[in-house]
Amino acid sequence: MHAILDFAEYIVQGLLTLILWVVIAYAILSWLVAFNVVNLRNRAVWQISRFLEAVARPLLRPFQRLLPNLGGMDFSPILLFLVIGGVQRYLVPAFFGFLHGLVGPSVI
Repeated sequence: MHAILDFAEYIVQGLLTLILWVVIAYAILSWLVAFNVVNLRNRAVWQISRFLEAVARPLLRPFQRLLPNLGGMDFSPILLFLVIGGVQRYLVPAFFGFLHGLVGPSVI
């Protein structure tokens, strides 16, 4: 049972890390579009942009509501990174440690 919990923890940590990378890619692509380095008229760029936006926008929206408008600068990804980092570092290990405690001692 401990192996299943360890695997579940690994999957949760991996998904949280994947979310971080998607948000980083979304931020970088939005900068590239804003500075006219890439063009959204390119179909591949447009599809990648829409996918990243569909994943990142719902995650960033609550933080964008909290932060005041700072002249076009969006600091919501930084807050999201802090929250996800805290969840990865403190909440996920504590939660799975609690579950390990419920299962009992490991028998090998």
